[in-house]
Amino acid sequence: MMRRFALLWLVLAFQMTAWAHKASDSYLVVDVKGNAITAQWDIALRDIDFALGLDRDGNAEITWGELRARQSDLSAWALSRLELTRSGGCPLQVTSLQVDEHTDGGYAVLHLVGVCPAASGPLGLQYRLLFDLDSLHRGLLRLTLDDATHTTVISPTSGALQFGAMQTSRWAQFKQYLVEGVWHIWIGFDHILFLLSLLLPAVLVFQMRRWQGVANFGAALREVLWVVTSFTAAHSITLSLAALGLVSLPSRLVESAIALSVVLTAANNLWPVVERRRWLVAFGFGLIHGFGFASVLAELGLPADALALSLLGFNAGVEVGQMAIVAGFLPVAFLMRNTRFYLRGVFVLGSWLTMLVALIWLLERALDLKLLTA
Repeated sequence: MMRRFALLWLVLAFQMTAWAHKASDSYLVVDVKGNAITAQWDIALRDIDFALGLDRDGNAEITWGELRARQSDLSAWALSRLELTRSGGCPLQVTSLQVDEHTDGGYAVLHLVGVCPAASGPLGLQYRLLFDLDSLHRGLLRLTLDDATHTTVISPTSGALQFGAMQTSRWAQFKQYLVEGVWHIWIGFDHILFLLSLLLPAVLVFQMRRWQGVANFGAALREVLWVVTSFTAAHSITLSLAALGLVSLPSRLVESAIALSVVLTAANNLWPVVERRRWLVAFGFGLIHGFGFASVLAELGLPADALALSLLGFNAGVEVGQMAIVAGFLPVAFLMRNTRFYLRGVFVLGSWLTMLVALIWLLERALDLKLLTA
């Protein structure tokens, strides 16, 4: 049983290692005035390389020359995955190609123009970029339609979207970002491993120089609530500061610090330094994780009124996602807390493997290496 558990954890951990970088996003800003359309579409160079194969010399670096050589292919590929309609199709064309830097690397910037058959009525939008290759991809849209602003995150299940001349209702916007907050925590494997590293000892107590099961479920539940609440409060602070543009940190520094937080938290399970009040650890490192959560909202460039509501919905979604993880983990962990399987397999071996995976993340992110690939 122990060997099977170790093998399963190892497989899952290394799969997480391959996935645990910033999820694939593109940023689409569309301005529609009457029947005239202007747009800017920022697509990650790594995503274009994944779809079209830009890196001809195989040196893991994409040059301007390599991008320009595939400009016509890139334009055709992108335009085949975006459709706008207003009383009929609105044909789009790429007018120029540039390169820009986002928090997570280089992006190709496509400037688009188009003309619709009508100057009024609802606007239809269908977005299919990368969904056939990466189900985790998201399109972050900011649309201005006759001076009304709409913001949304487009997923493979969004389908064809319709926008009217009035702004999206605040309730609909809140629900959209609540769902994205849940999704973001569930695909944020480094955040999940950090949370699990804090939860593993929640059903244990360190006494007589060793870990043993807590006496009752209430004690474990109180510990978990303190940890999760502290983590949520902390990342909400830095998420808000970063998304509002008040604080900005380099992506590599943030992602490396997040990996380091997982390393230290897992190591504390094996060599306890902080035996109690782990909520302080959750709060301190939660401040760092908040900067990681902020990348999506900050890059979208939401207007101030939309940003406040989006922050609230996104934070609520992250909390819901965390509590779902807790609800699935805590009862099972409590029942197994005094078994050899939990103490030796889940807790000790799980902490060792978590620390190993996080060390790989740390080396990859801090030194810009590719030790494992998806």
